[in-house]
Amino acid sequence: MNTLYSMTGFASGSQETPDGTLLMELRSVNHRYLELQFRLPDVLRPCEPRLRELLSQSLKRGKVDCRLEWLPHPSKSESLSPDTHTLEQLRVAAALIRKDFPDARPLSVADILNWPGVLPHSLERAPADEWVESLTRTTLHSLSATRSREGQKLGKFLLDHAQAMSARIQPLRERMPALVCAYQEKLTQRLRESLASVDEDRLLQEVAQWSAKIDIAEELSRLDMHLEEVIRVVQAGGQSGKRLDFLMQELHREANTLGSKALHSELSLVSLDLKLHIEQMREQVQNLE
Repeated sequence: MNTLYSMTGFASGSQETPDGTLLMELRSVNHRYLELQFRLPDVLRPCEPRLRELLSQSLKRGKVDCRLEWLPHPSKSESLSPDTHTLEQLRVAAALIRKDFPDARPLSVADILNWPGVLPHSLERAPADEWVESLTRTTLHSLSATRSREGQKLGKFLLDHAQAMSARIQPLRERMPALVCAYQEKLTQRLRESLASVDEDRLLQEVAQWSAKIDIAEELSRLDMHLEEVIRVVQAGGQSGKRLDFLMQELHREANTLGSKALHSELSLVSLDLKLHIEQMREQVQNLE
């Protein structure tokens, strides 16, 4: 089975440079299309277009949150002493915010040190673009690996349910001729009992029409076709979430039609079981890229 990718994943990484340390976190969840959100310090804002380009090349669907931090190393000639006036202003502002928003996340030491004006300006020099790109590629590789592992689990889940559905309808296919025959005999007997005079040819014609209405051979054939396509798409891998979601809709339609033609309680139970399988599969399909 080729690789399926889940839209849910997490990865983090770090990159040591001559001037400091870069830290990156990537989080992704399911979404109808690709939505990128960036949380960057001001010194790294110029990197956002390149980050967006790199993420878009690797990810096709999902809501992705990218967080990048920069912890510069002080040189020997520079002081790491923060500006006390800026610190006091930051403390007062943080206290006012926590008063109105008590659940707000407190500032970390890294947040404070990266705040504009806290450290000498020369300490806020940006890392070279190649370091940012190197870290992004490495972290993206880790994210892709986690999404792949989750996608493989989802693929196995879908295959197991597709095979269970096929096994569920196979006995029904074998039982249908006998069920239809019994229905025809029962309907013929009732019509003879309720009608004073019966035209035998007309009777057989009516029974044949009603038998055609409750025949589920076509629905079973389409269910087989859709299940085979689900298995093929899962095994082919790649970006298959949207196609599988469409197939879930088609499977649900056929299962509903099957239930509407329920000439026997066995058929109603099969229809219900199929819809339960489909609903479980549909929930997982929403997580596939």
